[in-house]
Amino acid sequence: MTNTTVVSAPGKVLMTGGYLVLDQTYRGLVVGTTARFYTAIQSTKKDERGSIQVRSPQFDTNANWSYTATIQDEKLQFSSRPGSSQNKFVETCLRFTLEIIYQRTGKLFDDSLLITIVGDNDFYSQRAQLESKNLSNTAESLASLEPFCSTHATLGTVHKTGLGSSAALTTSLVAALFVHLTDSDLDQDRTLIHNVAQYVHCFAQGKVGSGFDVSAAVYGNHRYTRFSPDVLSSVMNDQVDSKELLKALDPVTGSWDNIVVPFQLPPGLELLLADVDAGSHTPSLVSKVLTWRKNNPSEANELWGQLGNMNNNVEQHLRNLSKASETYPEEYNQVIKQFASLKASEWYTVENKTSIMEEFIQLVDDFSQVRTYLQKMSQLSDVPIEPSEQTKLLDACMNVEGVILAGVPGAGGYDAIYCIVLSEKAKETVRNVWSSWKEMSVGPLLAQADNKGIAKISVESVNGLGRFLL
Repeated sequence: MTNTTVVSAPGKVLMTGGYLVLDQTYRGLVVGTTARFYTAIQSTKKDERGSIQVRSPQFDTNANWSYTATIQDEKLQFSSRPGSSQNKFVETCLRFTLEIIYQRTGKLFDDSLLITIVGDNDFYSQRAQLESKNLSNTAESLASLEPFCSTHATLGTVHKTGLGSSAALTTSLVAALFVHLTDSDLDQDRTLIHNVAQYVHCFAQGKVGSGFDVSAAVYGNHRYTRFSPDVLSSVMNDQVDSKELLKALDPVTGSWDNIVVPFQLPPGLELLLADVDAGSHTPSLVSKVLTWRKNNPSEANELWGQLGNMNNNVEQHLRNLSKASETYPEEYNQVIKQFASLKASEWYTVENKTSIMEEFIQLVDDFSQVRTYLQKMSQLSDVPIEPSEQTKLLDACMNVEGVILAGVPGAGGYDAIYCIVLSEKAKETVRNVWSSWKEMSVGPLLAQADNKGIAKISVESVNGLGRFLL
């Protein structure tokens, strides 16, 4: 397919740092996923010059948006076409990314653009799809669905799984525009693309969030320290001056102070994700916790400090294990094999423990303390971060041989959990625990941990993508 650009960006799982990542004092450990969003841009002469057609074919109705972008008197004129449905994220992305591109290059595009945006199935609950096919909610059933299958919903009614769909969509669209219109090198321009994606995502949401989800979409796995909200406060208005915007977002002239430190899960540790059909509205959880912190600063800050220290310990244990796997690979693999046959609560009973064994045991103990602090925050703030229903489910997962960690990602709530396991047997057993769980409907996701951030790819390399394109 000539003159077609495809850029993808991953979803995210915030392993540690929920709530704390909003504060620059603390850090978050974020893992990218194999579930990705894809933006395909095709230049076409089928429509008038400056026309932009955007479509998201996984949704039932009103998932087509039309815009016009032209240059008049050396200024970008961007507008939604009369009668077109609205999409705040898409429109904000296009408007400001095109503005930045024009300010940097002095040109836009000579023809019209057809933009197709799709997300891997894991971004959306597939319960309705499985029920329509009389399939049980298992990994095998999910794997049998066609890629990018219909959600049987509208954008407003779709049930998301909490992998950061809006951030992955935003990032893939921003990056695809840069690549298609400026022949951008993603490695060279990654910081600029990150800054633009952060801005448009914040603008579309109407507030400056922590930004860890966009950061994961750009960089993949890493330890994240947020940027100061002041970086964007001066340009968060609808009448922002285009030159001031470029100055704020450009890596050279802007004052960005976010910190990204690469991170990998140690070898032999596999991330499992589950979609829980209960649902939480993350912004309302966050606002309630922040209100509690504001009203109870002494109590909250003490707890945040304890939780922050324990999060740092968990990260350091994981880094130490990664280093041990390189320095002592045979011993490391032997420990993985031995511990995979035991419950984590039994590891301390092993005789003649090695330093690698002690590292694993301390990781489990410290992550258990993280959960204890989150449960305490739940009680003090009256916010269901790790509600009792989730505690029971996570404890049941930790009771499986070969499970090393089980927790609620990000802001917590009822809608998702993750586990890290040491073997295929542990993976199967955990999924059996989920499928037989009675108190809540718990289903697997197929996504795994993946370190790739934004990437330019070919249409042919993505199964099922070609059917949506010209």
